[in-house]
Formats: sequence, structure tokens, C-alpha cells
Amino acid sequence: MGRTVVVLGGGISGLAACYHLSRAPSLPKVILVEGTERLGGWIRSVRGPDGAIFELGPRGIRPAGALGARTLLMVSELGLDSEVLPVRGDHPAAQNRFLYVGGALYPLPTGLRGLLRPSPPFSKPLFWAGLRELTKPRGKEPDETVHSFTQRRLGPEVASLAMDSLCRGVFAGNSRELSIRSCFPSLFQAEQTHRSVLLGLLLGAGQSPQPDSALVRQARAEHWSQWSLRGGLEMLPQSLDAHLTSRGVSVLRGQPVCGLSLQADGRWKVSLGDSSLDADHVISAVPASVLSELLPAEAAPLADVLRTITAVSVAVVNLQYRGARLPVQGFGHLVPSSEDPGVLGIVYDSVAFPEQDGTPPGLRVTCYVPFLGDAGRFLVTDTGGQRLCLISGAVPTAGTGSGCHTIRTKGATKSLFGPSTQELHPPVYTRPLAKTGVS
Repeated sequence: MGRTVVVLGGGISGLAACYHLSRAPSLPKVILVEGTERLGGWIRSVRGPDGAIFELGPRGIRPAGALGARTLLMVSELGLDSEVLPVRGDHPAAQNRFLYVGGALYPLPTGLRGLLRPSPPFSKPLFWAGLRELTKPRGKEPDETVHSFTQRRLGPEVASLAMDSLCRGVFAGNSRELSIRSCFPSLFQAEQTHRSVLLGLLLGAGQSPQPDSALVRQARAEHWSQWSLRGGLEMLPQSLDAHLTSRGVSVLRGQPVCGLSLQADGRWKVSLGDSSLDADHVISAVPASVLSELLPAEAAPLADVLRTITAVSVAVVNLQYRGARLPVQGFGHLVPSSEDPGVLGIVYDSVAFPEQDGTPPGLRVTCYVPFLGDAGRFLVTDTGGQRLCLISGAVPTAGTGSGCHTIRTKGATKSLFGPSTQELHPPVYTRPLAKTGVS
């Protein structure tokens, strides 16, 4: 009798697990259980009235490394090659990233020339931070915070400006709390193997075998920094859904799991309210906090550990403007916590993927804000039309007037567009992403 595998959670992790199970030489019976009526989890794309695409979750996928190559191979096998929108290595969205410090945007230095010359907001060329890094001894601790690691190897400015911003943008987290070994394993391993992070990254850890396809080769040749899909990233889980169904995978929607129990014969019982499933193996693709409540009493030690894995909440605010131009061209900008703890960063969607701007095209940007309930005040102001758009039900504070269109959180103003902007459209779609699973 064949094995039965039950996969909990129909987000991209659960779908990917089912995809690889369905390709196994000895195909097991695979059952995907999703508590809601839709698949895809945080990946969700919405098309506006003008055809513009708004991502309510992630908006791009990196093709780097073996994992990136496997994802592109999966895209090809799903027949999505013609839908891929690449950001090539020579594109401004691949080359330019900015920091917002002291009320101004500063490009992050790139290339040898950028490292050798002064690069505000850093007080001196980053060449000196690199030279310092080459002379530092290898760390002796089995792990440390990202801030401690960066400050020890590259100095306090790189730690407090660059890495602080990066951790906020990638993890919505605090670099003084996040683990370097967990969040940036390649940096940790480079120091352990080569004593120097720079030397380790330069020499590499050796290339592991990677899958190959025409799309993978194109991505390598053109040095893609990221890619999306023409109709939005939700095309990926939608295509996986159709593919898995064709491969005989059973997909149960609207079936929240109530509990897991281990039976006398060593098989698992997956309780679904008024019914249950028997499984030889269970794969969990739900948040750690959710899984901790499903485990049986005999797995209490594991449940206790899972409860310690915390998550943060982020509000994703999609904005669309008419007649607006960005002052710079690039991927977007990050905001250090010392500058404004109320904004994580802003992504310039129209620069990377203008194909998704709609007709007539409108400038799209996405703001990432720590979602703090009533404490997280976020509003968009348009003094010309005297319109206010509030996000997360917050109450605007006094003194919110401005001479140009601004993105404002509490007392800090992020001026992007200047007074020449002709018309401000309020956020088209907003969605608080509670408990994103970032730990």
C-alpha cells in the first residue's frame, strides 16, 4: 500500500512541497490541506481598473543560487516562461538602491569607484571599512546578532546605517536582535571558512550542482537581480494549483486543521473538525505558532520551542500616482531605524516592472510600515485637494500640512514627488500582513 503524505498549509511553501512530492520516482498519495478558500498565502496580486498590478505581498523573486535556479526550472515546467518579467543586471532597479537619511536620498555605493570615494551618509569611503574587515580576526562565538557581527567586522556606521536598514527591509526586524547565522548564513560561513567576509565572498564556497534550463541560462547570462510575472506573482500559486491537480494531488480548501495525533500503528491522524485524514507523513507549512497548537500532548517540548518563534506584522501600502515622476531611478530606498522607526522602506514598483503600470500608466510605489495598530499612524496627504487617506484606522496628528505631496508617519515626512505632481490618487489597495512568519 502506498504512502500518504498530508501537507498543512496552501501557501507557496505548501504548494512547493506538493510540487516536489508529485515529481518523486515513487509517487505517494499527496493531500494538501488549506484552511481558507484560496491558495497562495501571502502571495496575492490584484488588478486595478486601469489594468495596473498591485502586489499585496511579495513582488519579486531573486534568481540567485541553486534555490533560485530551481524556482526558474519550476516556472519553465509550469509553462510560464513567456510571462516572466526580468530585471536585468544593467537595469536601474538592479544597480541603484538608496538610503533615506537626514531627509535626503543617498545612493548606496557600488563598484570599486564607489568604494574609493566619499559616499554620504557615510563619513568616509567604504574602502576603509573593507580594509578594516580584512584585518579582523575570526569570531569565536557560535552565533551573534547581525549588528554585533557587522560592527565588529565593518565598523559602527555600516552596522547602524546599512545593516540596520537591510534587516528592517528584508525581515522587518531589529539588527540588534536578529541572528547573523540564521539571517545571513553566507556572511557567517565566509568568516568561519576564510577568516574574512570579503575574502570568503570573493573566493566563494564552491559551486554546488544547479539545475539547468533555457530560462536559467538566460538569467545567468543577463545577470538578473529579480523577476516577476506579467499578471503578478499570484500567477505562480495559481499555476501550481492547476499543475498539482493534474498530477493527482488532492487539494482540500476551507478545511482548517484542528489537531494532530500519533496513533498506535505509527501513523498520524489529522483532525479536520467533523472528519479526519490518516497519514504516514505530515509536512507543516503553517506558522510555528499555529503548529504548536496542533501538536499532541506527547510533543509538548517541541510545541514549547515553536511558541518561542515570534513573528512581526507589516502593513503593505500600495500607492498609484498620475503625472508623477520619481526624483531617482532604482529599486527603492530603505530607512534606518534612527531616521524613522515608522517606515521600513519604499519600493519603486514602476521602475522595476513598468509593464504592470496599466493604461494609461500610473506611477506605482509600495510603502512598508510596521503595523502597530492605533500606534502606527500612517497617512498620505494631498494639501492641494485637502484629502487625507488613513491607513490602519489611525487618527491623524495635528500639523499634517505640507507644501508638496508627502508620505508621512507620525512627525517624519518622506518627500518623494515634489510640488509638480498634478494629481494624487489615494492608496488603491491596502492589506495589513499580520504575522508574516518573519522571526
